Amino acid sequence: MIDISESVMQFLLAFVVVGPLLGAVAALLPAPPGLKGKSPEQAVLRHGVTVTGAILIAAIVLALGFDHDQPSKMQATTDISWIPALDVRIHLGIDGISLPLLVLTALLTFLCALYSYFKMPAGPSPKAFVALVLVLESGTLATFAVLDLLLFFLAFEMVLIPMYFLIARWGGEGRTQAAWKFILFTLLGSVVMLLGLLLIGIKAGTFDMVALATDNGRSLTTSVQVIAVLSIGIGLAVKTPMWPLHSWLPDAHTAAPTVGSVLLAGVLLKMGTYGFVRILLPIAPDGFRIFAPYLAALAVVGIIYGSLACLALAKQGAKGDLKRLIAYSSIGHMGFVLLGIATTTPTGVNGALFANIAHGLITGLLFFLVGGLKDRTGTTDLDTLSLPSPDRHPTTSGSAAPNQFQTGAALYGKAPRLGGLLAFAAVASLGLPGLAGFWGEMLALFGAFNPAADLSRPAFLTFMSIAAFGTLLTAAYMLVVVRRVCMGALPQDVPKLADVRSYEFAAWTPLVALTVVAGLWPKVLLGLTDPAVQQLLAGGTR
Repeated sequence: MIDISESVMQFLLAFVVVGPLLGAVAALLPAPPGLKGKSPEQAVLRHGVTVTGAILIAAIVLALGFDHDQPSKMQATTDISWIPALDVRIHLGIDGISLPLLVLTALLTFLCALYSYFKMPAGPSPKAFVALVLVLESGTLATFAVLDLLLFFLAFEMVLIPMYFLIARWGGEGRTQAAWKFILFTLLGSVVMLLGLLLIGIKAGTFDMVALATDNGRSLTTSVQVIAVLSIGIGLAVKTPMWPLHSWLPDAHTAAPTVGSVLLAGVLLKMGTYGFVRILLPIAPDGFRIFAPYLAALAVVGIIYGSLACLALAKQGAKGDLKRLIAYSSIGHMGFVLLGIATTTPTGVNGALFANIAHGLITGLLFFLVGGLKDRTGTTDLDTLSLPSPDRHPTTSGSAAPNQFQTGAALYGKAPRLGGLLAFAAVASLGLPGLAGFWGEMLALFGAFNPAADLSRPAFLTFMSIAAFGTLLTAAYMLVVVRRVCMGALPQDVPKLADVRSYEFAAWTPLVALTVVAGLWPKVLLGLTDPAVQQLLAGGTR
C-alpha cells in the first residue's frame, strides 16, 4: 500500500465518480478528444477505452492508498452542502464494503470498452454507445460512493436509461420488448423505494447515511422501520433481482449485446444487494429483523427456481438459450447473497459481499465467453450448438448450407482455449473449492447455520438445507452445459472455429486471474469487508 494524502484521495474518488460523465459529454462532441483512429467511429471507441482506462487506474490508486488497517472507517470523504433546505449533501466516501465494488465496476467497464473497440455490437453510431456506457459507469460508481439517501436514489436511477438504450438499440432479437420490461419493472420498484427513503429522511431529520447508520434506528419507531424496509426492500429486490420480481432479467440478458449482459450481471445487480447492506441493515435494523425470515425464504426459493429453470433449459431438445440459462443462474447465485444478508450475522453478510464480487467476475466472464461463441457460430441455442446428427452432415453434392456445420459440440476440439475457458467459468460458477465462487456461498450457508440470536434457528437451518441442495442442482446444470457444448468427438467434416483472439485474451484474462486469486486467498476481500461489517452490525459507520 502507498501513502496518499487525504486531499488526493478525495480528488481521486470525485474523479472516479464524475470522470465518466465528462468523458460521455466529450464522446458526443464532433471530434472527441480521444486518441486518433483510422475513422471517426474508431476514434470514439478508442476514446471510450481511454476514459474507462483512466477511471480504472484512479480506482486502483484509490485502493492502494486506502488505509487497510482501518477498513471500517469512511475514507476519501467529501461533504458539501447541496440543498440546505432538505439537508441534502454531496457526501462521498468509501470503506471496506464499497471499495471492492468500486474497483470491480471500473474493471468490468474498462474490459467492456476494450472488447467493444475490437468487436463493436451491431447498431447505431458508436458515439451514442460509448456515451451511454460511460454514463452507466458513472451512475454505478456513484451508487457505491455516495453517502446521502437522495443522492443514492439519483445514482441508482441514473443507470436505467443507459441500460435501456443499450438493450433497445444494440440488442438482438426481442430487444424492444426486453428493454421496455426492464425499464418498467425497475422504475416501478424505484418509485416505491423513493417513498421509503423520504420516510426515513423526514422522520430522522437527515438523509446522511453515515449519521443514520450511527443512530442505528434509534430515532425511528419500529412501525416506521417496517414501512421503510418494505418499500425500500421492494425497489432493491427488483434490481437484485429477487424471486418473484425477477422476470425482467432473462429477457434483458437474452436480448442485450455482450457488453450489456456483462455490465448488467457484473455491476447492476450488485446495486440492489449493496443497498440492503448499506441502508437497511444499519439504518432500520429492527424493521429488517422482522422481514429477515421472509427474505431468506424468498432467497432459497430463488435458488431452487433458478437452478431448476437452468436444468430445464439445459435439457436436450428444450430449445434452451445459453445466455438465458446464465441469466437464470444469476437468480440462484443472488439468492445466496440475499440469504447471507438475511442472517444478519458477520459471517453471512461477509459471505454475501464476497459472493457479490465472485458473481461479478465469474458471470461477467461467462457472458463474454458466450458472446465470443455467438460471434463464431451465429447462435447461442443449445440444440444448435449440440453435435449435429449424421443426416445434417455435408453431402458430397454440397447441397447442405456450409455454415450449418460450423456449429456443434466438441468445442474442446474446435477451439481448445475457448472450450477450456468455458469449462473453467462453469466450474467456478458451480462453486468449486479454490475458486472465487466457493467462499461466498459457503459463508452464506454457515451464516444460515447459526443466524442472529433473535432469528429462528430451525427456520434458517431449513433454509440452509434447501440452499445446499441448490448447490447440487447448480453443479448438475453447469456440467450438462459443459458436456453438451465442450465435449464429444469432432467429426472430420466439421471445420474448426477461430480460437481465443488477442483482444479476447486481454479482456478475459483479468477475470480468470482474479477468480483464482479470490478463491485461493479469500482474505484479500474478507480482510476489507469483515471489520466494516462488524461495525455496521454493531451500530453504524464512522
